[in-house]
Amino acid sequence: MKRTVCLLSGGLDSATTLACARRDGFESYALSFDYGQRHRVELAAAVRVARQLGAAGHQTMRIDLRAFGGSALTAEIDVPKHDHVEDLGAGIPITYVPARNTVFLSFALAWAEVLGASDIYLGVNAVDYSGYPDCRPEFIQAFEQMANLATKAGVEGVQRLRIHTPLITLTKAEIIALGAELGVDYGLTHSCYDPSPNGQPCGHCDSCLLRLKGFEEAGLTDPLPYGAAGPA
Repeated sequence: MKRTVCLLSGGLDSATTLACARRDGFESYALSFDYGQRHRVELAAAVRVARQLGAAGHQTMRIDLRAFGGSALTAEIDVPKHDHVEDLGAGIPITYVPARNTVFLSFALAWAEVLGASDIYLGVNAVDYSGYPDCRPEFIQAFEQMANLATKAGVEGVQRLRIHTPLITLTKAEIIALGAELGVDYGLTHSCYDPSPNGQPCGHCDSCLLRLKGFEEAGLTDPLPYGAAGPA
């Protein structure tokens, strides 16, 4: 089987992306990051998802982006909360982590070269993407071009790297429907940016609201427990 490195946060999108790689016939090596995020509970979800979807290997890299800050996910900045998805603001939100996907893809590129893999799977989405600049097709195309200039395997013509983004044009509802069809257990995933101490999702951050909207539009029930503080 051909090998691929799949970035796996433990969230809904990355779990569906790992399932897509399996559907496409790849032996998948999941790559997660402990980067100082306030929602580190997602790393336990990544372990569960990698196991459920049969990843051939799973690495968690530790890099502390709290040293730079600049994001509500890595600094002492409040995560924005809303009652309705329509309340989400335009523009790039404070939950954007500077250059995060660039950093993550660089690690994935290094592991792919070692594995002899010519493919990387990434769960970015340009429809319900919350305004993140590193989820756009233009960014993915530019990184792929750079990647093929940056490695020994690329220069020697041994490897022509391709970045797969199977979710990039899908709505959240379409992503959820696809994942359900591919056998993803969304009860194992975690999406919340600001969970309670016991890991329960808040139901009011951008990520929770987009997730809940997606399940509603897909005609499915989110299996995660949101508790008393969650949405009505």
